[in-house]
Amino acid sequence: MARKKKILVVASNYGVWNEELQAPWDILTAAGHELTIATPQGKKPLPLAASVDPDFVDPVQQYKVNMPEACARMKALLATDVWDHPLKLADARMGDYDAIVGVGGLGADLDLANNPALHRLLLEGWHTGKLLCCICFSVAALVFARDPERGFKSLIYGRRITAHPRAWDFKTDVTYQLYGAAPDNHGTDVITPGFLLPLQDLAIDAVGPGGQVFSDPHTSRENPCVIYDHPFITGCSVESSILYGHEIARVLETM
Repeated sequence: MARKKKILVVASNYGVWNEELQAPWDILTAAGHELTIATPQGKKPLPLAASVDPDFVDPVQQYKVNMPEACARMKALLATDVWDHPLKLADARMGDYDAIVGVGGLGADLDLANNPALHRLLLEGWHTGKLLCCICFSVAALVFARDPERGFKSLIYGRRITAHPRAWDFKTDVTYQLYGAAPDNHGTDVITPGFLLPLQDLAIDAVGPGGQVFSDPHTSRENPCVIYDHPFITGCSVESSILYGHEIARVLETM
């Protein structure tokens, strides 16, 4: 039997997308792995309010993207103390873990994409053979993590990864209202004119001419998109959250 692994789950303090945390968390916990949650501020990660609303209709895709059972499960998890005392990201050491699992959500563009502590962990993981996983907007952290030993090219230069499709980018103002917000953990009042980062375009630049970016706007729950190109596992979107969790579990069993 493969050794159970220690996993650092990295989530935004400005809004995770419910299922992109809930699904891999539950899948990897059920597989017996030891999970530690980490956030930039060392505060409990909270989901965007829209992501726990089963009636939320994506304004671009024009369908209800949140499964009712995922919304109920996230609310049940938040009612426990499982994420009440996260590790502060700057205090994490890659030597303590076998894998990083990045969580998506609009907040990832704000406090994970260009986070020096996360870049340090990803770079250390790259050089020590750890599994590096990101979904949806957390993929931006891989885009911006640069390797000084390779002329500061992105860690994903020449690799195969997913990226949130350009065709799905919001063109109207985006707010970051959190479910369960409290005075000492309220997220941010910032409003961005659409998504903060054009992730598909940035990813294409980051992988270079020898890489490939999978950003199929026909990705769905019936046709999820997760790519494994060791040591990277990337998932396209919320519709790919379950497959993302299962693929991480599968690969960890081989390590």
